[in-house]
Amino acid sequence: MIKPISHFIGCEGEYSDSDIVLFGIPFDGTVSYRPGTRFAPAAIRNESYGIETYSPYLDKDLTDLKIFDAGDLDMPFGNTQKALDKIEKFVKKLMDDNKRPLMVGGEHLVSFPVIKAVFDKYPDLCVLHLDAHADVREDYSEEKFSHATVIKRVWELTGDDRIYQIGIRSGERYEFEWAKSHTNLHKFDCGVVKDIIPLLKNKPVYITLDLDILDPSVFPGTGTPEPGGITYKELLDTVVRFNELNIVGADVMELSPHYDQSGTSTICACKIIREMLLAMAKH
Repeated sequence: MIKPISHFIGCEGEYSDSDIVLFGIPFDGTVSYRPGTRFAPAAIRNESYGIETYSPYLDKDLTDLKIFDAGDLDMPFGNTQKALDKIEKFVKKLMDDNKRPLMVGGEHLVSFPVIKAVFDKYPDLCVLHLDAHADVREDYSEEKFSHATVIKRVWELTGDDRIYQIGIRSGERYEFEWAKSHTNLHKFDCGVVKDIIPLLKNKPVYITLDLDILDPSVFPGTGTPEPGGITYKELLDTVVRFNELNIVGADVMELSPHYDQSGTSTICACKIIREMLLAMAKH
């Protein structure tokens, strides 16, 4: 009998002795274009067995670490606030137990309660936001909590100059104007990361990665594809650089696996998650 895949490859540690906890949030309740990110965590776990646990880029192996895969949280679809509260409560427990979360989404809104719980423990938290979209609208269709407003909600926690937005190439004009005064916004690519890392080396950092930063020719499996993005190799090189940071939490978001029947988008997500886990590992 074939057993269902219950964990990401190499993430078979016990909760009690694991520093990093991976978990999935299968929620896409506020998407404005194409739904489907709720299916990403299960697809990623399944397809993770098509990659190796060893990264030649970082010369680290997942099997050398203790990482616990907590599975997916059950989401109350149709009740966004209840979903956000449930996620925040779960991550607060992780923080109380001195774990570092890596969330697999799911739509980008659900990064907010994770960041909020991490921020409660690290009030000097800095956030690295990699994305095609600015996500700093005050509301979207009169909804304050939306995948299009998530970074604005994060800013309400951190205040100015603590959010670094990288690769942004889409948004309303006022979002770009607003970001000039409130975030450190860098458009179109990830070249600036080499300059940002020295500024953050001694600070707690949360990384939120929306995979639609990738060009849709590389990564078509997403709900809001935006032409003009970066290559997989550019994203890989960026994530490898994060190894220099004190990452206290992270997420990888917005894979919608069924929009790419080749499975390439899902395997890209798997490899980026592997590198992110290894970059988070204590040196």
